[in-house]
Amino acid sequence: MRDGEALEPKDISISFVVPAFNEERLLPATLTAILAELRGVGCAGEVIVVDNASTDATAAVARSFVGVRVVDEPVKSLARARQAGFTAASGRLIANIDADTVLPEGWLDRVLAEFAANPRLVALSGPYVYSGISRTGALAVRGFYVIGYGFYVLNRFVFRVGSMLQGGNFIVSRDALARIGGYSSDFAFYGEDTDVACRLAAVGDVKFTFRQWAHSSGRRLAKEGIVRMGLRYALNFMWTTFFRRPFTQTSQDIR
Repeated sequence: MRDGEALEPKDISISFVVPAFNEERLLPATLTAILAELRGVGCAGEVIVVDNASTDATAAVARSFVGVRVVDEPVKSLARARQAGFTAASGRLIANIDADTVLPEGWLDRVLAEFAANPRLVALSGPYVYSGISRTGALAVRGFYVIGYGFYVLNRFVFRVGSMLQGGNFIVSRDALARIGGYSSDFAFYGEDTDVACRLAAVGDVKFTFRQWAHSSGRRLAKEGIVRMGLRYALNFMWTTFFRRPFTQTSQDIR
């Protein structure tokens, strides 16, 4: 989608890219929700699952869904998986959805309305609502997002050093992503979304809104703990924003 080009929602095509490593258990719910959203709107779309070195039946599960295409990325890396999906995609918009993320009804309608209304918009994102966590945990997550939103406002509108995207729940203009050179292989896991947000902010508007939320598994929160996970993500957000590299170089697979 070119900068300054006003479009009607019906004129926008979208490619859903779903990176997946050993996600045979949660992937069906993710794909079911994506396909339901596509059926409910009047735009062209495709669904691409990137099998990122899985050792289980992830690829077979993906292929069991009519209309879902599987792309192989043998080198295990979230950024490389997103890049492989982007390369294979044909839509004006690329929706990056993680394999444990379930879109709520109306998610795609809101995406199309946002991009149709703002020709300068190059990326859109929103928070996660985590399943399987306590009420106290949910409140803590909400507080974390509120603080993060404050930094997003400062970074985007005051310091003008970048923006914020929620990895696994963000949509980007294909043209804009191509202009910045796609995803950086310097970010294997942590900070990859912030890196993209910062580079995209140089070519257009990158918006984070609480209206664009999605469900996600709370398994990482349960395993790592809310405080530890929150601090790790906050450090990587700040490190990537100001130093253009991740604070944490390795990640733990939680399935």
